[in-house]
Amino acid sequence: MGASCSAGIRKAIMGGGSHKVCVCGGAGGIGQPLCLLMAMDPNVRELSIVDLNVAMVPPDGVAKDLGHIESKVKVTGYVMEVGTAPKDSLEDCLSGCSLVLVPAGMPRKPGMTRDDLFKVNCDIAKGMVEACAKFCPQAVVALIVNPVNSIVPAMAELYSKAGLDPWKIVGVTSLDSVRANKFVADLTGCHPSNIEVPVIGGHAGVTILPVFSQDPTSACLAPSKIEELDKRTQDAGTEVVHAKNGKGSATLSMAYAGARLGRAVLAGMSGRPTVECAYVKSDVTDLPYFASQVLFGKGGVSRVLPIGQLNDYEKRRLNEATVQLKTEINTGLRYAKDAKFAN
Repeated sequence: MGASCSAGIRKAIMGGGSHKVCVCGGAGGIGQPLCLLMAMDPNVRELSIVDLNVAMVPPDGVAKDLGHIESKVKVTGYVMEVGTAPKDSLEDCLSGCSLVLVPAGMPRKPGMTRDDLFKVNCDIAKGMVEACAKFCPQAVVALIVNPVNSIVPAMAELYSKAGLDPWKIVGVTSLDSVRANKFVADLTGCHPSNIEVPVIGGHAGVTILPVFSQDPTSACLAPSKIEELDKRTQDAGTEVVHAKNGKGSATLSMAYAGARLGRAVLAGMSGRPTVECAYVKSDVTDLPYFASQVLFGKGGVSRVLPIGQLNDYEKRRLNEATVQLKTEINTGLRYAKDAKFAN
């Protein structure tokens, strides 16, 4: 029994696929477990891990560590000096990538406003996206950089200004679906794999709208329970911060969710169209950017799917989410209007 179990685990950790993936910020709290999960993805052939020279763990060390697992994936670490533009130093790291996952950026610190956080992290995201535009313009660039609601529009518009496909820029919102699925499963006793709650809108506070009515299990819950689950899904990140006593945030669950999005993208590119929730340029509502279910195919985003039928509670929540989301999108659009990629 033990030998059989061991063989099954080893078989599941395959690698040896056809795609190169890069994790930018791969030595961080989200980055390291995300790198592990991507090294286990059967669609991945090669994994690049890049981080700054001031990272607590050198990316070469993370790569060496992952190089010892039973996977065929080639793992390479790359160091970027602080102050160096990614477009000037990441050619080997990014060239040939199908997918670039970016769990980079600064967490919000005491005294920082959302605008402060946006300016710092948008500049960080711009550097990486600019390098992707130069070295792997056909790659899907999946951003895990807060505030996602503003940064994704900014980066997608910059891609458009550069003559590139704005649907290559994808905001990772799958954590909201993962949490909604888990919370419903815990409440009902079902296995989370049998729950699939679409989460639409955005990726912060009231903009996070789980559509519980579209999952057969959660649709049977009492309205009072739905409201509780809705609020808990919105505030789940704070729940983790409090549980970690202010010494960390949602790193492991975010890595899992990022890998789930990554698997969907790579499966689609490998000829198996796959649906996953993501925040992208969209025309399914009156807003130009919106999180909803997205069909990933060989080129990345194949189609942004309609939000489907909403009940009265969800319609009210959508109106509430739209007000905040519109403001946050406009922040990103203003940034893109005044910015451009360097030559």
